[in-house]
Amino acid sequence: MAMTRRDLFHAAIALPALAAPRLAAAADAVGGGEPKRRLRILILGGTGFTGPHQVAYALARGHQVTLFNRGRSPHAWPGEVVELVGDRNTGDLKSLEGGTWDVCIDNPTTLPFWVRDAARVLRDRVGQYVFISTISVYAANDKAEDESAAVAPYKGADAMAETAETLRGRIGELYGPLKAASEDEARRQFGARTTVIRPGLIVGPGDETDRFTYWPARLARGGEVLAPGDGADPVQFVDARDLAEWTIRMVETRTTGTFNATGPAQPLTMRAMLAGIAEGVRADARLTWVPTTFLEAEQVSPWSDLPVWVPGEGESAGFGRRLIARALAAGLTFRPLPSTAADTLAWFRAQPPARQAKLRAGLSAEREAELLARWRASAASSAGR
Repeated sequence: MAMTRRDLFHAAIALPALAAPRLAAAADAVGGGEPKRRLRILILGGTGFTGPHQVAYALARGHQVTLFNRGRSPHAWPGEVVELVGDRNTGDLKSLEGGTWDVCIDNPTTLPFWVRDAARVLRDRVGQYVFISTISVYAANDKAEDESAAVAPYKGADAMAETAETLRGRIGELYGPLKAASEDEARRQFGARTTVIRPGLIVGPGDETDRFTYWPARLARGGEVLAPGDGADPVQFVDARDLAEWTIRMVETRTTGTFNATGPAQPLTMRAMLAGIAEGVRADARLTWVPTTFLEAEQVSPWSDLPVWVPGEGESAGFGRRLIARALAAGLTFRPLPSTAADTLAWFRAQPPARQAKLRAGLSAEREAELLARWRASAASSAGR
């Protein structure tokens, strides 16, 4: 393949969610026990993929919520939300100067100067700072490791000089190192008040990248489905709602430190994942497992052509095996996989026909059929020798 597996991981994970999901119903938002105190929560961003779930859950638990963003994605919130407008790209943070909050949750930041500039205003205005990072910060993915593993170094001249303009065409290469540099800046600015959350692949209803949605949609379509490898490769991901709700519970207990936030709680194979999705969407599909070597020869890319999956060997042996004991001990929980799959499919089927017509990740129907035919021909040829 032209790109290494590591390049593919970073480029794919760096893709932003393009729109926000529908808010969770209030009945789904309440959980985790009664909070001990009502918090004033500032969320930077808040209108992307996980942010609306954070807002809904926080409101349902009685907290006061303030959002700061550019004001370009209006929402009908299920309660009173204060919305402040500004632009971190240009340094316009003036609307933050009049408030104080118990906690700030920083959802969208990749650029270290965003953390630095926010700290100049918020350092004495917030009690706890939560930075939403990514497991892409790690320097290597060849073995199962915890939060102490080395992160990827930023090798440019000045991380603080990187902007949206300077990153054009380089986000796949620098996403992980810049997130790691942003983590360092958060700790430098907020010290022991810092919480760093490193999510894995975030999935569920509202994910406009289709990096998980492909599988519920494909299995629900039925017929013969190309499945990668032999089914034994490990996979990890987290429902956006589980991540959002756990983040709010973390600030309720003022838990600090660094946490890998992916799942499920127990190891999950690709075979078990597809079985769980099939159960959730009530699929009548036949899986044909196609070896990794054949897929590589056909230039089928892990993660993008066949989402969620990466080979569980070699340089990617640990990618689906990140250790999450710290997050589990801190209360991270997971809804059943069939529920995530069913909810994701229901959301996808509610999108406009033009949106449903072309998934943004995964194999096209034509490409899948071609690969299956070529695999059968190859297998038959090998058997006849």
